[in-house]
Amino acid sequence: MIVPLGHVLILSGLLFVAGLLGVLLRRNLIMILIGVEVMLNAVGLTLVGASAYWRNPEGQLFALLLMAVAAAEVTVALALVVYLKRSRSTIDVNRFNGMQG
Repeated sequence: MIVPLGHVLILSGLLFVAGLLGVLLRRNLIMILIGVEVMLNAVGLTLVGASAYWRNPEGQLFALLLMAVAAAEVTVALALVVYLKRSRSTIDVNRFNGMQG
């Protein structure tokens, strides 16, 4: 492996933290979804890096499964965003308080 596993894990950790900050600090629904996707990509990078380090193809297969799940998640989430934009005319998460008790 050309890139050491430690470097892959550091980059993956930085990507995960960046995605987590995007989810926690942003109020725009689309930016929150982008943060979730960045976190999923960080996990995929970890799986592929560990798979290459230990020369085991199962991590790469899990990464492919993760990509398929992420594609389905994005499809459903964007459909919900379009629905919320049409029905409430905003995608600011602070405006959605319909389920508060």
